Amino acid sequence: MTEDKKHVSVFIMGKKFSVPAGSTIMSALEYSGFQLKRGVGCREGFCGACATVYRLRVDYKIRTGLACQTVVVDEMLVAQIPFVPAGKPVYDIRETGPVIGIFKHDCIRCGLCALRCPAEIGQFNVAILAQRLYGRYLAPPSRELAERVEQIRRGEFVAGMADMKGMDKAKLKKIYYERDIEPGESV
Repeated sequence: MTEDKKHVSVFIMGKKFSVPAGSTIMSALEYSGFQLKRGVGCREGFCGACATVYRLRVDYKIRTGLACQTVVVDEMLVAQIPFVPAGKPVYDIRETGPVIGIFKHDCIRCGLCALRCPAEIGQFNVAILAQRLYGRYLAPPSRELAERVEQIRRGEFVAGMADMKGMDKAKLKKIYYERDIEPGESV
């Protein structure tokens, strides 16, 4: 704490400020002279608009919290997360079917949404779940996959695998590099 035991030092966007102890990050920002016009929201911890990234001077872990709920501590380093607008999807749930086109624009699993989420949901995990549910319940069955699984069950590859397991590394490399691959076929 600073000399005045009722104040703490907080670094906001790299600049040091002395703010009342027990302040939330949002009230510390306002006390320091920042005019909050964006990223404020409800001020009650429901909307998530005031998502903030902070570190403690003694810990290098990056933390996230809502500015309206997170209480400042001495030597806290604070940075606001900029608002990223998202277009509101327009669809009629009664007419939208479970088709792959819905998922093709979904998620690249960067994790930025999880940083901003006040409920601490890893949305990328939700996207993975959605894709798995699609694959399990909605995707048309793969004829080729079913045929290959049946071949494995019948033991059609047991002898070939046993032969390969008995080969030395040089022989395996020779077979690998001399195999016939059609143009455009993946290796």
